[in-house]
Amino acid sequence: MADRRLQVFHAVAKHLSFTRAADALFMTQPAVTFQIRQLEEQYATRLFERRHGSISLTPAGELAFEYARKILALSDEMDIRIGEMTGEMRGPLLVGASTTIAEFMLPRVLGEFNALYPQVRARLIVGNSESIEGQVAEHTLDVGLIEAPAKLSGLESRMCCEDELQVICVPDYPLAEFQVLRPADLADYEFISREPGSGTREITDAYFAEHGIAPESLKAQMELGSPEALKGVVATGLGFAIVSRAVAAREVALGELRGIPLDPPLKRGLYLIHPQERFQSRVLTTFIDFARRQLKEHAA
Repeated sequence: MADRRLQVFHAVAKHLSFTRAADALFMTQPAVTFQIRQLEEQYATRLFERRHGSISLTPAGELAFEYARKILALSDEMDIRIGEMTGEMRGPLLVGASTTIAEFMLPRVLGEFNALYPQVRARLIVGNSESIEGQVAEHTLDVGLIEAPAKLSGLESRMCCEDELQVICVPDYPLAEFQVLRPADLADYEFISREPGSGTREITDAYFAEHGIAPESLKAQMELGSPEALKGVVATGLGFAIVSRAVAAREVALGELRGIPLDPPLKRGLYLIHPQERFQSRVLTTFIDFARRQLKEHAA
């Protein structure tokens, strides 16, 4: 119900780009420019400085942006609360998840949630843990599922379940003959690692360091941005990787890869994160409870 000009202004101020704002709002750039011009005429002041192909907020624009955020948040809250008075579960739900969770755990959870609440429009955004945490903190996402507790202030973390990681390699790789592997056993073999910022990378680095092996001393061959990419490289026989058991369950069952537990075991919690706010929509609170319950059951 918020004024359309305010929505357009907020998008331009957020992106500091008329083009990106137009894309986000599914509008043409001239239409966005027209709405901003109308708002500037209403207040008889410039809200943006335009120079050398870029824009920035004027002092009046900074003030307007602060109020726009508050007004639009209250407008969204009003829409949700009035909708909930009808007893319906409906509306958008923006879910972010780290790559491992998004690819191997969350699809089933989202499918089951949609079957129960077909009027809820869930959208999944995938990134590494660091990226998802940042987007939840910025209120770009309603809720995130990541592989460590949130570090940023203003976020609440709730542990869903425990996930065990293991070494994977091809059946004819030298490590495949081991029944269990200690950290020291891995130091002389080619390591295929996740990228910095990944929850998996963070926990494996900490695991090696805890057991007296500097992560930078490992024979790292490459850093990759997804579990599927890790499996693809490992399948060539180039080296080993450390991944969630869920990531390689199918390939291990088919005998394409060998999964070897670590000793001591390497386990981590999977966490739901969301802003610490007094108001949460019924859709969000229902999804948080549902996802925690389902992930715990699937991990058992």
